[in-house]
Amino acid sequence: MPGELRRYAAPAGFLLAVTIAVVLIHSALQSPGAKHATTTATHAAKRVATTPSTTKKKPGTHAKTAQRFWTVRAGDTFAVISSTSGVPVATIERLNPNVKSTSLFIGQKLRIK
Repeated sequence: MPGELRRYAAPAGFLLAVTIAVVLIHSALQSPGAKHATTTATHAAKRVATTPSTTKKKPGTHAKTAQRFWTVRAGDTFAVISSTSGVPVATIERLNPNVKSTSLFIGQKLRIK
């Protein structure tokens, strides 16, 4: 009996170690801090080319003044765009009749004014 137990102990221990490693890596990739840092850096790089030099903004936010279009980012919905830009959801829906809030694509341009 002890010989049979030893025969399965090493593979079971290896599988346990691999499972723990996968869970830790997966949780690190899913953490809000890691995702936010990558998303913010990507959007900041894209915004540099489209932002006028006279407008100063915090990284990761859109300007709230005189912006006519919104570039969709990860996690954006009409409600998020509305709260960030100050434009009512009804206005966004009216200005973008062929766009559904549930099917936005990253990089998609939406008219907000």
